[in-house]
Amino acid sequence: MGAVYLAEDQRLAGRRVAVKVLHPGGALSPSTAEQLEREAQVLARLDHPTLPRVSDFFTPEEDEGHSVAMVMDYIAGQDLAEIVKEARRKGRFLPPTQVLSWAESLCDTLTYLHLQEPAILHRDIKPGNIKLAPDGTVKLVDFGIALILDAGSDQTVTSAKGIGTLPYLPLEQYGADLSGNDPRADLYSLGATVYHLLTGQQPLSAQERFLQPERFQPPSALVPTLMPHVERAILRAMALKPEGRPVSAEAFKQELLRGEVPPTVADETTLEEALRANALLVAVALLLFLGALALTLI
Repeated sequence: MGAVYLAEDQRLAGRRVAVKVLHPGGALSPSTAEQLEREAQVLARLDHPTLPRVSDFFTPEEDEGHSVAMVMDYIAGQDLAEIVKEARRKGRFLPPTQVLSWAESLCDTLTYLHLQEPAILHRDIKPGNIKLAPDGTVKLVDFGIALILDAGSDQTVTSAKGIGTLPYLPLEQYGADLSGNDPRADLYSLGATVYHLLTGQQPLSAQERFLQPERFQPPSALVPTLMPHVERAILRAMALKPEGRPVSAEAFKQELLRGEVPPTVADETTLEEALRANALLVAVALLLFLGALALTLI
């Protein structure tokens, strides 16, 4: 789908940049090129301390129209996946106060993205896509499958095909139909990311949780000292049904940091409710049944 290269700006000596080259597959059609350019223009307008800035967009001449490239800030430092892996190797958990500080910044980032006109969904939030800059700031990177909700219509725009990374992926993001995606999808991914950072373990995927709910371990099963309101906020963000999640990134932040839960909290998904609410779950259950049936006939 693409690659990211470290480069040096030839016009500004000493300035290092990241060049992301996207390969949608085959020659770029005029509509795809226009879509990708529109995404670059939207991302270039973003100005937030936790986001890299996009400074240029072009079609590499040597690729003969088969790819496009974006030039953006190069973010030095480790990503949070490397940091949590290193802590686990040493037999340690990351300090909850540090994780919650990162989560607070990321909630503010999502609030900024979701309130854009048109709104922007990241759709691939995970520890590996969060860099820790040398000054201690977290940076959300890789907008490769970001979704731009087209203002005034039901259509959406995305630069690349892809569904995200399974342990952090909400159920509604499994299918090819993007119409069911809204900001609560990013909240699921952020909740799963905070789960991983606090426990040192990736959570079960939403699909596995739906099919085998008894296998899912709440964070306190892995970190018994975890504050109850923090666990409650994480589990709310990771609700299988979007209706069970906080209504916004700001609401999730308040629940996570202060335990401020709205008066009415949607119950966890039952099998009957999930099947009725999301036709995708019907397909998952049917495939599981057919697979089991096939095994019995072998």
